Formats: sequence, structure tokens, C-alpha cells
Amino acid sequence: MAGGAGISFGVVIAKEVFGGTGMNFINPALAARAFLFFAYPAEISGDKVWTAVPEAVAVDGFSGATVLAQLRQSTQPLESMGLSWWNAFVGLEPGSMGETSALACLIGAAILVLTRVGSWRTMAGVALGTVGMSLLFNALASSAHPYFAIPFWWHMVLGGWAFGTAFMATDPVTSPFSDRGKWIYGLLIGALVVLVRTVNPAYPESMMLVILFMNVMAPLIDYPIVRANINRRLKRRGAN
Repeated sequence: MAGGAGISFGVVIAKEVFGGTGMNFINPALAARAFLFFAYPAEISGDKVWTAVPEAVAVDGFSGATVLAQLRQSTQPLESMGLSWWNAFVGLEPGSMGETSALACLIGAAILVLTRVGSWRTMAGVALGTVGMSLLFNALASSAHPYFAIPFWWHMVLGGWAFGTAFMATDPVTSPFSDRGKWIYGLLIGALVVLVRTVNPAYPESMMLVILFMNVMAPLIDYPIVRANINRRLKRRGAN
């Protein structure tokens, strides 16, 4: 029932009422997930998230806090929690289905760039924004705020960062159309993801809502860039 409600919301409210394919201003898949997140919070967040388990365990999965949630609740440094960056990169650390393997997302990102479906500028912007904001918080880290010390390479392999960067932020319909706008759009997504993850203790994951917020901002990013190009062309025409 919950899944059907989420799909209906994403397709009808976020897409069809605005004119259908190519006319939606926010990503329908993220809109559906956001609807489920707020309508059924206990089922898809916190301790109710379904995560992968080692093969030695005789079950298909279990419900538990994700690594980001564990890190946010812990007062210990990252190094003392027994986590492996490589396992997180390849997808062996527990996490939500479909987003645990940053390696698989990286392969998908390469395919999107090579086929010119996804913008490398947006992806690079997200990465640069994440690095910049992470370094800022690393400089402010203290024993009272150990979460500030999480380096950018950990942010990139945990939660929905890799999946959102490769497949959601690059949606050509809901992201800026100008090349410069794609850079700005990506930078803001990367910076805001780290900001929300680090500052908001109740919401360790933030990729979904940040991308939705930037979907709404995309036309505002493009507008001054397009106007500047139009004015520059008018001046050239006037000069000729």
C-alpha cells in the first residue's frame, strides 16, 4: 500500500500534473521517496531501514540503523568504530538497498557520461562541493563534535551520496540547462549535503531532500546566466 501511494504521488503529483515527461520541475522518483519518508517515517527511516548482512548470516536482510545513523549517534572517532572504507566503497558495509556500492554507482556514472545522458559538470560540482564543505568542518572538529571530523572520502561512500550524484542530480529535466549552471548546481548540492549531515543530528542522510531543494532552485540558477548571454549577444549585434 505504501509503495503504491509513493509511486502514485511521484508520477501524478510530481510529473503528470505539470505536463508529463520532460515538463516536471522536480525528480519524480525523489518526490515519491520524500512522500514516503514523511508519510511513513517509521517504515523507511531510523531503525526500520532494511540493510544487507554478511553471507554467513542465514537471513536475507535485517532491519537496523545505517552506517550514517550509527556515526551520527556515536561519540567515538570514526577510526575506532571498526568500519572499512573499502567495504563501504564496494558495497559490503550495511546500508539501504541500491545505494551501498559506490563502485557500482561510479561505473553507472561513467556510462552516463560516455553516453552523454548525465552531465560530468554536475557530478564534478557535487564532488567539489562535498570536498570543500568537508574540509571546512574538519577544521572545526573537536572532541565535542567528532562528527565534524569525517573526511570527504567517507561522505562519498556512505548513504545516498554516490547514487544521488550519478543518477538523481544529473536528471537533465530537473537540473540547469547551462554549463555554468550545472557547475553551480552541483557545488551547492555537495556543500548542502555535508552541511545537513553534519549539523542536523536528527537527519544524518540528506541527499534526497537537498537534490529536491536544488531542483526547485535550478531555474533561478539558469536565469541570470541566460540573461547575461542574451545581453552579451544584443551588445554584439548593436556594435555591428
